[in-house]
Amino acid sequence: MILKILIIGAVIAAVYFLFFKAKPEAKVTKKSTTKDSKKPDADEMVECASCGVYAEIQECILSNGKYYCSRECLEKGK
Repeated sequence: MILKILIIGAVIAAVYFLFFKAKPEAKVTKKSTTKDSKKPDADEMVECASCGVYAEIQECILSNGKYYCSRECLEKGK
């Protein structure tokens, strides 16, 4: 009889920790990904606004909200 009560208690505890304790962690990760989504990744590829070549965002020049692959494209784009 006591063994059945312990097993039922363990199942209830397991269900509680799996379903009810996991939700606040999911909300925290959602907020952090929302903040991170505004910043582009370092290895993200973007298209040059002038010539259309894709380059890594670290190597591009950002001007007026547009990415350019080189100074020459930046001058052509203006």
